[in-house]
Amino acid sequence: MKKLLLIALFCGNAAAAELMICNGEYALCAASGSTPTGKMITVKGKKFAEGMAVCPVLKGRSIANGELMKNSCDAPAGKVWSLFSMVSEAPQAPTWAVAPLVHRTFVLSKTEGMSNLWSFICDKQAKPVNGVQLASCYGPINESPITNGHIKMGSTIVTDAPAGVLNPVGGNF
Repeated sequence: MKKLLLIALFCGNAAAAELMICNGEYALCAASGSTPTGKMITVKGKKFAEGMAVCPVLKGRSIANGELMKNSCDAPAGKVWSLFSMVSEAPQAPTWAVAPLVHRTFVLSKTEGMSNLWSFICDKQAKPVNGVQLASCYGPINESPITNGHIKMGSTIVTDAPAGVLNPVGGNF
């Protein structure tokens, strides 16, 4: 499934994202959800409600939207980028034990939102939880990782977050 999503990113709308490969620390928010902060965030001139998700920090190769990151994988001190990767398991809330990432789909509605945290900045948290470094990541709610535009209600969303998670991180692939 992840390989299909990656192909969709490359082939579906290659002009929408300037893909680049990063190597090092990154936050993986694929199985997280976000809580609205009450603030707005602007992405490519469009305004969205902002959400905050707690995500595990991993190390290795990851895929980034270079345009949103000004074509640099380097994050400021104490911060990390929230990126996509091909891992099949990762630490997950609430215990932060490593578990398989399980894909599911749902339909975007007025009662079921989603978050896009791909290539947005995160603040590393001071203390690890159960040996896992965590980050507080901020990004738009109901924004497409493919087009960076608003997602229409009724669109199918793909996520690795479990059912019941508020604004699961995912995309309309």
